[in-house]
Amino acid sequence: MTKLLVISQSSPFSLSTLKDTLDMALIFAAVDADVSWLFTGSSVLSLIANQNPSHLGLKNQFKALKTLEIYDVDKLYVDEEQLRFFKISRNDLILDVKPIDLTQSQDFFAQFDKVVTF
Repeated sequence: MTKLLVISQSSPFSLSTLKDTLDMALIFAAVDADVSWLFTGSSVLSLIANQNPSHLGLKNQFKALKTLEIYDVDKLYVDEEQLRFFKISRNDLILDVKPIDLTQSQDFFAQFDKVVTF
């Protein structure tokens, strides 16, 4: 089984990056890849619960992140430095993610066969 890491870096409010990343993660999970997902940069804003982007003219794709559970994509990580930067508490998050320190990440990235960045 291929161990795949999906890395999100882009804001959830720019284009359809969040939807595209979610679709790709679910497709790989459906074909028996072992998918993990790392949120870093402004993509950590995707994880904030109770968002309503309709006032920005955007569809609410944040609820779709809950479908990850159905496809057994449950290895979810977040860059803890970005949580601090955006002043986001773990209690504010819609998903159960594990904070990681990317400054000491060599071992973390070494465990994956493939890495895809959005």
